[in-house]
Amino acid sequence: MEIVGYVLAILIGVTLGLIGGGGSILTVPILVYLFGMKPEMATSYSLFIVGITALFGTYRHYIIGNLNVKIALTFAIPSVLSLLLVRKFLLPIVPDILFFINDYVITKQNLIMIIFSFLMISASFSMIKSSKSESKFEKINYKNLFLIGILVGFVTGFLGAGGGFLIIPALIYFAGLHMKQAVGTSLFIIFINSMIGFLGDVIHGYSFNYVLLLSITSIALVGMFIGTQLSKRIEGGKLKPAFGWFVLVMGIYIILKELFK
Repeated sequence: MEIVGYVLAILIGVTLGLIGGGGSILTVPILVYLFGMKPEMATSYSLFIVGITALFGTYRHYIIGNLNVKIALTFAIPSVLSLLLVRKFLLPIVPDILFFINDYVITKQNLIMIIFSFLMISASFSMIKSSKSESKFEKINYKNLFLIGILVGFVTGFLGAGGGFLIIPALIYFAGLHMKQAVGTSLFIIFINSMIGFLGDVIHGYSFNYVLLLSITSIALVGMFIGTQLSKRIEGGKLKPAFGWFVLVMGIYIILKELFK
């Protein structure tokens, strides 16, 4: 199963390279189901893997002028604060055993995966449906950017997901960025959130298998290179619906697996 996990790790980078998000949607399920990791620990590994992969994508977009640092920082500051509060105060207080349904036990790990599956399904619909026109943008809406930044920080902190599927529409509709600028800026925000979250876990004493962590990250970086090369020939928007259907199926599978195992 681990061999399959390493192969699928390529998709983490490919999706980040092509559409500026979606990599973290795959990372946690891969770590949990193919590498046998507990969901809470998988969120920490996901932060590093997605963060480092996003950094390399950010550099490419910076070189070609698709990175808006000012907008990225405006979005990232509330996001980082929300993320740190979630990982320091919310995750630790969630009990390991939440409640019983007859003889069935709902645990903290079940909760993380079930919420993650609903997140995947929600993300899949936004990927499947056609994009709205960018011409509706009027002016930068800092209030909405701030609020969505808080939401993305919560998602990243609790689930280890970068939140690119939330970030990119926000940057297009509330900051007026074109799709390619939104992708580059999204990757920078994902990098900031993910790496600060991971460093917070290191400071709080989380223990990691760095050989495994760096191995998966290296493979994801190969995927990022493939994704960036493909993006020169294939529009990410054309692949987004197909990836959305894949994420939808995966989300439904996780719900069924967690509730009926």
